[in-house]
Amino acid sequence: MSGRSWFVAVGDKQEGPYSEDEFRDLIARGAVRADTYVWADGMPAWQFAGDVPGLLSSGRTPPSIPRQGGAIPAESAQSGQSFSIDFSIWEMTGRALIFVIGFLLVIPAPWVAASFYGWVISRVHVPGRGQLGFTGKPLDIWYVFVALALLTYVGQSGIGYIELLVFPLQAFLSWLSLRWVIANISAQGQPLGLSFTGNAWTYIGWYLLFYLSIITIIGWAWVITAWMRWLCANVEGTRRAISFNATGLEMLWRTLVFSIACIFIIPIPWMIRWYGQWYIAQFSASGRV
Repeated sequence: MSGRSWFVAVGDKQEGPYSEDEFRDLIARGAVRADTYVWADGMPAWQFAGDVPGLLSSGRTPPSIPRQGGAIPAESAQSGQSFSIDFSIWEMTGRALIFVIGFLLVIPAPWVAASFYGWVISRVHVPGRGQLGFTGKPLDIWYVFVALALLTYVGQSGIGYIELLVFPLQAFLSWLSLRWVIANISAQGQPLGLSFTGNAWTYIGWYLLFYLSIITIIGWAWVITAWMRWLCANVEGTRRAISFNATGLEMLWRTLVFSIACIFIIPIPWMIRWYGQWYIAQFSASGRV
């Protein structure tokens, strides 16, 4: 158990992460008892501390107690816990502007991309997981971001056959960047060992389907939700399954409200926060069946 981060359920709140020494101190002070729900990396679900082998020296079995409404049950990891994100609207606005400007200038693209992704990931909270971080470096796949930046200009050429050639290339580069981002997510400063195993051709197919679905006016919302579920199903290296829970109708009306509000310019920062918090909350982690 050495080196793991521990979390403790206190009423309806989750406290932690605690280092091994901090957690042992809680046990010594009686703050963690046999009937306290705890969770650490490697455990499939929340458990009574008394049920974790070797955790309590007394080896007591937790008493049979009714589960109060606010306590985090052992089944919580099975039913799924939603992600969340919090950020300052002005910081997000500033970073988004820097991101766009960096890509327009092409050369800074790898640096602004790595900085932006790292900042966003650090603001995401995953229940039962410590502070998220990002270990990716700008020069890891600098050519991908430079190429994506250049292709934004090529795609605006107005020449039909060039746009057709650019489209699958953009999709492939997007697939490469997604694999890089997922592989570099960390928690408490330690790599999580995640990977994205989705096939490049399938990813390009989703990209094309989304593009074509725009013709239907509303069909794109259902394509996006299905695409997100496919992406989640292909994230490997986690003991909990990641899901995307939004429906096509929810995606449709929220995106329309977001788009209409952004026409008026001034609401943009608030709408980014409203939409971003909802979108991240549609992801959840649950025990694998």
